[in-house]
Amino acid sequence: MSMSETLELVSANRSFDGWHKRYRHYSRALDCNMEFAVYLPPQAENDRVPMLWWLSGLTCTDENFMQKAGAHRIAAELGIAIVCPDTSPRGSDLPGEHESYDLGSGAGFYVNATEAPWKTHYRMYDYIIEELPSVVRQHFPVNGRESISGHSMGGHGALIMALRHPGRFRSVSAFAPIVNPMACPWGQKAFTAYLGEDVTRWRQYDACELVANGASRQRLFIDQGEADQFLSDQLMPERLEAVCAEHDHPLTLRRQPGYDHSYFFIASFIEEHLRYHAEHLLKR
Repeated sequence: MSMSETLELVSANRSFDGWHKRYRHYSRALDCNMEFAVYLPPQAENDRVPMLWWLSGLTCTDENFMQKAGAHRIAAELGIAIVCPDTSPRGSDLPGEHESYDLGSGAGFYVNATEAPWKTHYRMYDYIIEELPSVVRQHFPVNGRESISGHSMGGHGALIMALRHPGRFRSVSAFAPIVNPMACPWGQKAFTAYLGEDVTRWRQYDACELVANGASRQRLFIDQGEADQFLSDQLMPERLEAVCAEHDHPLTLRRQPGYDHSYFFIASFIEEHLRYHAEHLLKR
């Protein structure tokens, strides 16, 4: 068994008759050790189950969603596993990696970096779309049916991965996603560092660009808090709304009055998202 296929159990917690487990493994894609979390519902003890990928936002690890979102109860009821990766490589100590919250550690942006010093380790796209799924399928009782969701930077990751891989995910949703990173400060900073000055390289990682180019016809389901402090300058959901309308791309965008960018927002609507995904994951 290769190093990338060997898992070290970090912790295990019984939760709603299922198990929340954290693992460490060596990632070939990122050339470092990585940790990720899995919630296995009680149904997984006797059968293979579908799974939801959850991609977290800036500064987060796998722990934020698992501890704060309140998703385990509904996942246990529905019989859905949840896999939550980390948001960046860890421990590489690259120049500038730990200097700001929106670049480097905790801010991988789910791209494959092409620029030094990032390109050796910061290949989160390949890690999420190829390597970690292979590890999960080998070690856990999943049945091959997958959906994907995420928050903020992770919402961006969920959207681009679903749009770039038609048919791979049965459904996709997002909370307050960065829908047009090419046009917002967070995205411009990260893309310049990871991908270089040539903006044509950026387009493959921008949901608005992917919709405009007809990459996929998959319906997008998004919740956005109207009191989100990053709404106008970083998230700009109206841009995705406009491009989806222009290209007749299926979109459900719900604006939620009074809700901000926090996990209080996610916890308030996670049940609806899980039930939405269950409608697609549990279909025969």
